[in-house]
Amino acid sequence: MVKKIVTFILAIVAMAACAFFPGAVQAEVEWKVFKSLDLKAAPLDVAPSMDGQRLFVLTPGEILVYSIPEGKITDHIPVDKEFDRIVSLPKGDTLSISSSKKKLLQVILLENIYKIDVSGLPFKGPRDAPVTVAVYDDYQ
Repeated sequence: MVKKIVTFILAIVAMAACAFFPGAVQAEVEWKVFKSLDLKAAPLDVAPSMDGQRLFVLTPGEILVYSIPEGKITDHIPVDKEFDRIVSLPKGDTLSISSSKKKLLQVILLENIYKIDVSGLPFKGPRDAPVTVAVYDDYQ
């Protein structure tokens, strides 16, 4: 009698396992190369920005900033040649680079610089000033 009960329980467990855990499904993956970059130096590490708009490529002596929407390298950030690892941090465009040889870690905060076309607008001061303060006080 006990043997029948154990067999019955095992049969129920087996049926439940089949219902909740279906067999492995095999699928093929389709792929294609989206973009290839010819770099002047060997890439040591790569990190995406948290917003998915940039890709940071660490090479000996610099970080290449690749803009995904523009499809090109938009900036170069000079760093020590000893750095060999890069990681994106969750706070905005913040990067961590480290050197295993020098036992050194640096945190880099990136800030966007926006160019505003002020040509033809009234101004005070020299035209070639390094900083322009734009005041929009007549707009409602």
